[in-house]
Amino acid sequence: MDSLYRRFQIEEVEVTARVLDKDVIQPQTLKGPELQRLNALSVADALRYFSGVQIKDYGGVGGIKTVDIRSMGSHHLGVFYDGVEIGNAQNGVVDLGKFSMENIEEISLYNGQKSELLQPAKDYGSSGTLYLRTRRPKFEADKPYNVMVGMRAGTFGLANPSVLYEHKLTDNIHLSANAEYQFATGRYHFRVHKVSTDGKTAWDTTGVRQNGDIQSWRAEIGLFGYLPRGKWHVKGYFYNSEKGIPRAIIRNVWTSDQRQWDRNAFVQSSFENTWMAGDRRLSLLATAKYSYDQMRYLNPDTTLMYVDNEFRQQEAYLSAAFRADVFSWWEVAVSADYIYNHLNSNMSNFVFPRRHTGLIAVSTAFHYKWLRAQATALETLIHDHIERPAGLINKAAKDYSRLTPSVSLSYQPLLTERLYLHAFYKHIFRMPTFNDLYYTDIGNTALRPEFTTQYDGGLEYTKSLKLDNNAMKGIDLHVKADGYFNQVKDKIIAVPKGNSQYRWQMLNLGYVEIRGCDINAGVTMHFDYGVEWAFNGSYTYQKAQDLTDPSKLEYGGQIAYIPWHSGSIVSNLSWRDWSLHYSFIYVGERYHTSANIRANYELPWYTHDLSISKMWQLKGWRLSTTVEINNLLNQQYAIILNYPMPGLNGKLIVRAYI
Repeated sequence: MDSLYRRFQIEEVEVTARVLDKDVIQPQTLKGPELQRLNALSVADALRYFSGVQIKDYGGVGGIKTVDIRSMGSHHLGVFYDGVEIGNAQNGVVDLGKFSMENIEEISLYNGQKSELLQPAKDYGSSGTLYLRTRRPKFEADKPYNVMVGMRAGTFGLANPSVLYEHKLTDNIHLSANAEYQFATGRYHFRVHKVSTDGKTAWDTTGVRQNGDIQSWRAEIGLFGYLPRGKWHVKGYFYNSEKGIPRAIIRNVWTSDQRQWDRNAFVQSSFENTWMAGDRRLSLLATAKYSYDQMRYLNPDTTLMYVDNEFRQQEAYLSAAFRADVFSWWEVAVSADYIYNHLNSNMSNFVFPRRHTGLIAVSTAFHYKWLRAQATALETLIHDHIERPAGLINKAAKDYSRLTPSVSLSYQPLLTERLYLHAFYKHIFRMPTFNDLYYTDIGNTALRPEFTTQYDGGLEYTKSLKLDNNAMKGIDLHVKADGYFNQVKDKIIAVPKGNSQYRWQMLNLGYVEIRGCDINAGVTMHFDYGVEWAFNGSYTYQKAQDLTDPSKLEYGGQIAYIPWHSGSIVSNLSWRDWSLHYSFIYVGERYHTSANIRANYELPWYTHDLSISKMWQLKGWRLSTTVEINNLLNQQYAIILNYPMPGLNGKLIVRAYI
């Protein structure tokens, strides 16, 4: 028996293994405390810190905000909310200003596509994908609930209270409910200075931004379940808003009476489980969604054209994906989706279009030692139907079917180092939207899809070092660089019809080539006494040329609003319960049309933002307070011509947790 307790001393054993990440190509990601520290009121604000991203922001708290990645156009970005795409068959663009940061836990941006095989076929159907993952309930031991109450208040009349409640119904079923209200007057001082081609001042306008108010409500409720080898969730979402639409500032005129009302609701669910068949792992993912979107736009200005239009969209979505391990190093998957879209409107001569979309994706992944590879073939079938011919539209667009491929590779040359060389190719398209095809007196049912072809190659290196000295305890390094070449063919554009500026038509006339590089680098240093300093920088170079028509002035020019150079810096210094955060965003010179002449030139702009945070403990509650100062130097700038952005502004954010 004594031998059981005998102590032996052996030499230190070092175990080495190849570190293999799950994704073939890692996305750009913001999550957790890093995401909460950003001076961002909406998801679009946070995306400004990603490389290769261009934001179109028409100003103000409630202004429309869209995202374009690598100059391919906002229509080519798929936006997914908890794994299900946010659809918009009417115009194909998702306004990211509608999505608050209060309930977002992680934002991931993929160029190409996500590497996960067990996903709906729709995930493969965009040139790039943005994934928004909301908070999933987590509970401490012997505590069956969580409560968070928050309040943002700031300049421009901002008031933004929110509440979150989570409850552990059983060990395997959790409830989450949250609600938020936002109000802002949107009134801020601005200056617009316009110089004519001869160098003289054309006009110089200062004033207070008008009609930029917003009032909105958002509510979500979800059930989250856990299985021995899987999980499921059901979520309901509701958003309602009324906001003013500020007009372009031209020749000292900036008043506007245009209004927009939005009401969006959806119910979505997913079920995921894994079974073992001998040594083989089998997985199933089933997804369903129904959404209803209503939008009313009012322009009471009769000097131009009185407009009071209402649109109502319905979408039903079903998906099933199946994955199997053929061997430990080889996986195959198949997924099939069905989408139904219907659009109603009070417009005269409207044709009430319906669309049936079927998608089938077959994919395979190979991972062996230093190599990971993935290939996908996506078949898309689309059938449109109109309720009745009207106006210039006498029939629906032709049925469409197309097979599109994608391939991605990742190579890890060193045994224990997280150094990866990666590349991908993807060919995909986006269908013309209902507005492109069927908008009264403008739509063109003969439009072809808009195709993109992407080529990408790059490297990524991550290193963590533990240091044995009194001051610094460790350092984490990360570098990622990509070079890419994109082509956009049959680009859909609107051109004047005849001599009238109030009659337009949609045509396939565009061809764009994009060459560029994205560089991201970060370092985090861990010091004694709980001090941590993190620094991250991103840089993008893009040459995005309009090569549509050699006879036009626009030929060879940088396409509208795409800068050659842009970048950002984010730095955070934390000590115990204190945190000091600084961010800098730079967007270089650009033109507001593809005709790169002096009259269309736009100056570079940049902003400095600063915030300080403190955590407090107060009788069982944890209290977080943050003071933000944005656009610290009060720079007067515009992202879109004649739509001035806010100058110096600030916010106070208070959150209480129990």
